[in-house]
Amino acid sequence: MEKTRSSSFQIQPPTYGELITILSIDGGGVRGIIPATILEFLESTLQDLDGEDARLADYFDVIAGTSTGGLVTAMLTAADENNRPLFAAKDIKPLYLQHCPEIFPQNNALKDFNNFFSFNCQGGVFGSIANIFRGPKYDGRYLHSIINEKLGETRLRSTLTNVVIPTFDIKNLQPTIFSSYELGNTDCPLNARLSDICIGSSAAPTYLPAHRFKNQDREFNLVEVVLLQIIRQMGYFGLVNSWGFHSIGVFMHASGDMVDFHLSVVFRALHSEENYLRIQDDTLTAAEASVDISTKENLEKLVHIGENLLKKPVTRVNLETGQAEEIKNCGPDATNEKALIKYGKTCKCTTLKC
Repeated sequence: MEKTRSSSFQIQPPTYGELITILSIDGGGVRGIIPATILEFLESTLQDLDGEDARLADYFDVIAGTSTGGLVTAMLTAADENNRPLFAAKDIKPLYLQHCPEIFPQNNALKDFNNFFSFNCQGGVFGSIANIFRGPKYDGRYLHSIINEKLGETRLRSTLTNVVIPTFDIKNLQPTIFSSYELGNTDCPLNARLSDICIGSSAAPTYLPAHRFKNQDREFNLVEVVLLQIIRQMGYFGLVNSWGFHSIGVFMHASGDMVDFHLSVVFRALHSEENYLRIQDDTLTAAEASVDISTKENLEKLVHIGENLLKKPVTRVNLETGQAEEIKNCGPDATNEKALIKYGKTCKCTTLKC
């Protein structure tokens, strides 16, 4: 079931079989536990169908993610010495549970939540923005060491399927998209180490420092793209005055809702609503939506949220109201879990040409 990437410089549709399959993984710091839990179930379903060696990279033409989703993407697609995925999906959740308390130490924050976003009466909005640039809440050293240890010298070109990881270069003030499609046949500065790409994509402003590195003759100064835009908007509207860090997680959740809405519009226009599945919990509290609450209690709660999501009914955005609604015509037992099982069977048939 191995897939071989085309060596043609011209970008071709990444079709392996009858369907183009795309897996997109949200960011959100410790909330990466939620998609990790769901992806573990999906991979186990595929293993039930195709054997214990089945991996997600075998079934998706494109795997994309930003922030912690970019890290999960890299772990699922990086190759080992046998040219198979370096990590199984079941390996990812334990890594989060083990290392998040060290990445986001609760008793060693560099800034107090309230003081960090205290409103400067004289400086107004600009005083609030200035607070943002005083320094990140965490130094990122432990995160960097873990990512370097796990991904080593593996580069973007060697991933086992096509990968897309967006970041933002704060020096050039423009997005930098690390994509398999941009590499071509020649040496390309974007063919960076996956560890550098993931550290840059995980560098959430106010939480972790920007990541600077050079590849060939190009210098990168990267931060996480989604949270950067949220911070800009919060600063612009003065929202940092009273809400603080916890609200950032809520805004990230809202950003995901907007993406869901726009994709739903696209799939409806293409008469392909059934081909789009979004699994997301819209009931998270501010603490559960937080990026960095790494207490044992909260991490275990995130595991339960992921497990419960599998049991929840499949939902789709109502384009008139903007609200996620249960899909009535799929029957009372149409859960996310069953939708993933159906996807696994579809992939098996597509791969085997049945």
